[in-house]
Parts: sequence; structure tokens; C-alpha cells
Amino acid sequence: MHFETLVNGRGPLRHDPFKALVVPRPIGWISSLSREGHVNLAPYSAFNMVGYDPNIVMFASAGRKDSLNNIEATGEFVCNLATYDLREAVVKTSVPVNHGVDEMQLAGLTAAPSLHVKVPRVAESPAALECQYLQTIPVPTLDGSEPQHFMVLGRVVAVYLDDAILTDGKVDIAKLKPLTRLGYLDYGVLEDCFSMPRPKATPDGTGID
Repeated sequence: MHFETLVNGRGPLRHDPFKALVVPRPIGWISSLSREGHVNLAPYSAFNMVGYDPNIVMFASAGRKDSLNNIEATGEFVCNLATYDLREAVVKTSVPVNHGVDEMQLAGLTAAPSLHVKVPRVAESPAALECQYLQTIPVPTLDGSEPQHFMVLGRVVAVYLDDAILTDGKVDIAKLKPLTRLGYLDYGVLEDCFSMPRPKATPDGTGID
């Protein structure tokens, strides 16, 4: 079968399969501060790196939520790593509460000072990326109407790592257990990984050596 995303109706499917196929998605657990100094913490499943040297991350917000407004106002945010052990707290911080409510406190989490930004990181998270805001990119709509999704870019200026997640100077995924977003109401946990060497091209560049 084909699921036609530009056609109304879903045929035999009850749900759009798109988000169930773009998986697993890392979760950007974004902490920010309002101009008044109120802490905000929210998970975003549209999150990833978009470049390195310099290290750049992005997350996308459906609507102009507090995270987006805070970051544009203060120029800073932190991406806290969502892990399997913190899964219940991650879900709690997704609740739509009033502006000024501290989701970090609401979920029973502890604010810890960052190194280069004023925004606190989640102390219980074993890793965090401190970011300087770069740009907001409105995502175009098909009909030319006002954008409802916004991509936020940030430069990573410092990385916090709990020594407990390191093995031989490298991040150990088995110790980290990152929480990932799947489709529908499903989540996953990344525990296993394997390495593969990259192939080399033949001297003339026409094949694999």
C-alpha cells in the first residue's frame, strides 16, 4: 500500500505512519530561562545535531511555546540528556502548564548551575549541552499561511558529562541508556551498539578497495 501524505484521509490506517518511521529520535530535553528568571523544562522529539566544528544542535517547536520565547529573549538554553532512568520525569515535563510554572521542580528534579550559560541544567541528567542561541527558522507551510513550526539553532559552548558514563575516555552508551522517541505513545532505549570500519575507495575512485 501507499500512504499519501498530501491527500486527506488515511485509508486503512488509523494514524499517520510518518513519526513511527523516522525513528529512533533523540529527545532534546530543553531547559531555558524567562526574562524574569523562571525556569522552563520541556522535551522535544524533533531534535538533532546539524553540524560540527562548530557543534550545532537544533530542535523544532510546534507553536511559539515558552522554550522558544525564552531562548529568543535570553539567547541561551541547555539540552539535557533524557535517559531511561529519567523517563517518568521526562514525560512529566511535557505537561502543558501556565507560563512561569517551573517544570523542573514540578517533576521533582534539581537545577544545577551550568558553566558558560545562566540557564541551569538538570542535575539528575548524566549529560548536558550548554548552548548559545543562533537563529529561529520558521518552517514553511504548504499553503503559504503563517508558520506554526519553528526550528531553533544553537551552538554548543560546553558539555557536561557525569564521569560514571565514561569508559576509556569515551561516552559509554550501555551506561548512558538514552531515551528515544518512537511513533504514537511509544519510546525506546538505546543500550546496544556496534562498530563498523568505513570502506576505502579504490585509487581511481571508481569503487571500494
